[in-house]
Amino acid sequence: MSSGDFDPDSLFRLLSMRQVDSASFDGAVVAAEGADLRCVFFWGNDCYNCNIFKATALMQIEPIRGLDLSWFEANVYQDEALGRRFGLHGVPAFVFYRAGKRLGRISGWPGLGQFSGAVERLRAGQS
Repeated sequence: MSSGDFDPDSLFRLLSMRQVDSASFDGAVVAAEGADLRCVFFWGNDCYNCNIFKATALMQIEPIRGLDLSWFEANVYQDEALGRRFGLHGVPAFVFYRAGKRLGRISGWPGLGQFSGAVERLRAGQS
C-alpha cells in the first residue's frame, strides 16, 4: 500500500467504532446496557501519533479484533469539551468502561503487546 492509499479512518470501519461526542458519550458508553468491555479511542485531526496507532492497528487488525472490545471513537480536536472532561493533555488516549464503571486509561500508543496486556488485566479485574 502506497502512502497515497493510506486511509487512517478505515480503521473506524474495520473495528466498527461508533462515534461519540459530548452529547452522546454517557448514553452510548457509560449508561448503555451490557457487560462488554468498551474502549474509547480519543484522537485528533492530523495527529501524528494518532495516525501511528491507526497504521499499526491496520497492520495488526486481527489481533486487535481478537481483543473483543466494543470500540468508540471521539475526535477531541473537534469536541474540546470532551477532551477537558477526561483531562487529556495529548492524544491518542484510550479510556475503558464496563457496566457503567470507568476502569482505566492508556495515554499514547504503547504497542500491541502492552495494550493487549492492559486489556487482559482489565478483564481479570486488575488495574
